[in-house]
Amino acid sequence: MERTRSWAEPYKIKMVEPVFMTTQEDRERFIREAGYNTFLLRSRDVYIDLLTDSGTSAMSDRQWAGIMMGDEAYAGSENFYHMEEAVRRYYGYKYVVPTHQGRGAEHLISQIMIKKGDFVPGNMYFTTTRLHQELAGGTFVDVIVDEAHDPESNFPFKGNVNLEKLEQLIKEKGADKIPYVSIATTVNMAGGQPISLGNLRELRALTNKYSIPIVHDMTRVAENAFMIQQKEPGYADKPVAEIVLEICALTDAATMSSKKDALVSIGGFLAMNDKEVFEKARNLVVVYEGLHTYGGMAGRDMEALAIGITESVQDSHIRARVGQVQYLGGKLLAAGVPIVRPIGTHGIFLDAKKILPQLTQDKFPAQTLAAEIYVDSGVRTMERGIVSAGRNAETGEHNYPKLELVRLTIPRRVYTQAHMDVIAESVQYVFENSQAIRGLEMVHEPKYLRFFQARFKKI
Repeated sequence: MERTRSWAEPYKIKMVEPVFMTTQEDRERFIREAGYNTFLLRSRDVYIDLLTDSGTSAMSDRQWAGIMMGDEAYAGSENFYHMEEAVRRYYGYKYVVPTHQGRGAEHLISQIMIKKGDFVPGNMYFTTTRLHQELAGGTFVDVIVDEAHDPESNFPFKGNVNLEKLEQLIKEKGADKIPYVSIATTVNMAGGQPISLGNLRELRALTNKYSIPIVHDMTRVAENAFMIQQKEPGYADKPVAEIVLEICALTDAATMSSKKDALVSIGGFLAMNDKEVFEKARNLVVVYEGLHTYGGMAGRDMEALAIGITESVQDSHIRARVGQVQYLGGKLLAAGVPIVRPIGTHGIFLDAKKILPQLTQDKFPAQTLAAEIYVDSGVRTMERGIVSAGRNAETGEHNYPKLELVRLTIPRRVYTQAHMDVIAESVQYVFENSQAIRGLEMVHEPKYLRFFQARFKKI
């Protein structure tokens, strides 16, 4: 009989940060004062923070040692060259322009490649990516497979592009109106769902046919590579690092928020293979970010990033990182809680439409559910539904996405399985007592990215 072993985190704890549980009465006041927006809560009032995995990971001892090696020279910092070397080695792109974080890279590539009247197809939108594309004069067009909009579908690669939709758009608008295809690994708004290498190869062949570049949002590329290793035939014995290189080789440029996969608190970069695009980006980064050898980052942060890239593609790390997400998802499925299936890589996405069927979408069910979970347990989550989708730029009406989700995003190397148990118990309790929950009314709405600062009141 073959022996099975439990897996455990591939690290041990050297330092701890105390967290404190508040009373339910306090939490009801805190969320009311925050306008029922979990982004406006103070972190000291949060017990377990699942707002985002962006910049919230725990750095390794080697990364902290790298912090002490910061070369803070204004030009030509040694740490930039270490970062550049890591990007070339593990991702394969020829040229690198550092930025303060991912949206800095999104801004640069949008300004360089998009002109007014262009259409930018992608495998589902991401909030900041789409906004930068729109501010540059483009229009985002969703060409993701239909399964991505169905939370109950168990299709393993919901990040795949519907190639027929894409080619129809190219023929309808003309290839000259498509500056690039925007591809995310994995797809956040679909529930952390991966794209397959088979689909990416077919996409590459199609874009080559029309001479259209592919720009890769590689924020969680290692997580996507792990899912390919686990689910795509022919990759079970390939290391994650090799699969990452194979993914990147099928694209022309990449934006990176290093605050996710690469295990740092701040930083990002724009990478590419086209020297002309690189020269434009290197010139533009000086205007918006900083010199081309620091781009808004301190030397010490570039050093931590170079080390984090190396650690992020190690199989032992990524197996434990995704494994913790799968553990929480499994507990919620066992309790009958409606979540996006299959379980993704960086968080669990609760199906707010199913949990709160009594609320129409304009009563903000996901925003409501996130507030209720916080009140119950001090667990901070975030909305990914109608609030995040914003308004139609032409009509001013709400965009009504098919998915109305609450994201429970797991920081890397931060929480234990016991924390996952606390989270699961709270979500299950709120779900089982959801019939009496009423919705919210928006009372303050910022012009851009409203989910960050909008305020609500109870109906």
